[in-house]
Amino acid sequence: MTRNKESQKYPASRPVSSGFSPLLTPLTYFFVKIIVPFYFKLEVRGQENLPRKNGIILAPTHRSRWDPLIVAHTAGWLVTGRQLRYMVSEEQTQGFQGWFVSRLGGFPVDRNNPGISSIRHSLEILQNQEMLVLFPEGRIYQDHEIQPLQPGVARIALQAISGQTNVNLKIIPISIVYDRPAPPPWRCGVKVTIGSALEVKDYADESVKKGAKKLTAQIESCLKQLHQKY
Repeated sequence: MTRNKESQKYPASRPVSSGFSPLLTPLTYFFVKIIVPFYFKLEVRGQENLPRKNGIILAPTHRSRWDPLIVAHTAGWLVTGRQLRYMVSEEQTQGFQGWFVSRLGGFPVDRNNPGISSIRHSLEILQNQEMLVLFPEGRIYQDHEIQPLQPGVARIALQAISGQTNVNLKIIPISIVYDRPAPPPWRCGVKVTIGSALEVKDYADESVKKGAKKLTAQIESCLKQLHQKY
């Protein structure tokens, strides 16, 4: 997709960036390694499906504000040797919390009116062969059903490989199931299942709109299959 077409599709917005603090990032990962299995009764399957190279979108279900920490614990730096970047809602990048988020790979998006800067930064991350966490349901749902997915994940993925012959991009569906509703209580059971990779290039032969529709349906189908195991 050309920059002019991007501008027509998404409204203008202030520049967006993300980065990693050389001190805060490793400390946070080690903290997560301790606190997540301490607070939860955690069961993880499928870590062998996590690629150690190339561009990756991690596409988890979203049931709690704990989800980013769960993903960091099961798929982040101490597991894959790779840093995770997160597209998060604007309110999570404000105040003291925002200070931390912006130094741990997080960057904002307006969920109701995504700006071109957030989309463009996502494309840059993926074209640089990094790992990006996108929650395809769009927001937190406090139930055990997979909600209809938003098309944004698939559209970003297909735009990232458009005209980029050197970009090998995969999407990894991840099911996160809590034993009890959010907010999860102390020693709540959490079952994390990491699915097999979806090759984005397999959906790039048609228009972005048609390819995104098929890819979104496939991500949703994979999440439902992973969820049904519990």
